[in-house]
Amino acid sequence: MVRASGLRGYEALMRQLGADPAAMLRRYRIAPKLLQDDDALLPLRSVVHLFEASASSTQCPDFGLRLAEAQDISVLGPVAIAMQNAPTVASALETASRYMFVHSPGMSLTVHPRSQLVPSAVELRFELQVPGQTALRQTIDVCLADVHHMVELLAGNRSGLLAVALPHIPLAPLSVYRRFFGAPVHVGQAHGGLHIARATFEQSLHGVNHALRKIAVDYLAANFGNPAETVAVRVRHALQRTLGTPQSDKPSVAALLGMHPRTLQRHLTVENTSFEVLREAVQKELAQRYLCETRIPLSQLAGLLGYSEQSVFSRACRRWFAMTPSALRRGDTTP
Repeated sequence: MVRASGLRGYEALMRQLGADPAAMLRRYRIAPKLLQDDDALLPLRSVVHLFEASASSTQCPDFGLRLAEAQDISVLGPVAIAMQNAPTVASALETASRYMFVHSPGMSLTVHPRSQLVPSAVELRFELQVPGQTALRQTIDVCLADVHHMVELLAGNRSGLLAVALPHIPLAPLSVYRRFFGAPVHVGQAHGGLHIARATFEQSLHGVNHALRKIAVDYLAANFGNPAETVAVRVRHALQRTLGTPQSDKPSVAALLGMHPRTLQRHLTVENTSFEVLREAVQKELAQRYLCETRIPLSQLAGLLGYSEQSVFSRACRRWFAMTPSALRRGDTTP
């Protein structure tokens, strides 16, 4: 699910593009009246389909970026209050990372101290989990654009944005993205995210109300509980971050979650799954997205998904999709 605040500006943008927003909303079983309530919960899969279809029907390839122009930090509701009254940009982003599940359990924002794209930069990595859905361009675009606006607001328009990573090949010209973000844009990356200057990340915020922040954080803790949800969800998040690294095996993931591997497996057994099942599910989802939306070389892709050899990855693809990675990338409809 996702809060309806994430669709703020949708109806106005559709009318601006000469389309009927109500008809498109009904097509994806979203009642138009729900958009009047920021806290209404909508199926994330429906919203993802809605954004992709809206971009296609209006022939507006930068639909997500345009939608973000109508949004600001307030789309995160009470999380925004806690962020704006944090002592530093780093603390505000840590709050967003911890409580992003309040906006949508299918979204995650994680801070990585070392950027793989820009030396000395900090990476704000955004992940979107919609199992079985490969076309995520517009939703990822609007979310990355929203995070960019949030950092700009927190840092006083000095976002220190050094690079943008897109986990897909955009439909709009790259110049549109460079103009929007004001920074170099790298496409077809393994992860989507913003890479900001460390000085910006460590910057102090002024005029904050510490009492108001405490009220907001206490409210989030009391009303939304533990953001970790089930152990299976926590494992999936950990695998998305570590797949392709030595930290993606069961002992390492268990350590990340603060438990013994046997304890981890007991929890997963209670939830009718296993580490191996979750790992393969994540590999399958990421493989489909990378093959359909990026041009990452197959040899490199195998490593990103945690396979020691490309041949092992190819066999997995045949098992999942009844075709080779190259055939899936070409869009073949038959094995």
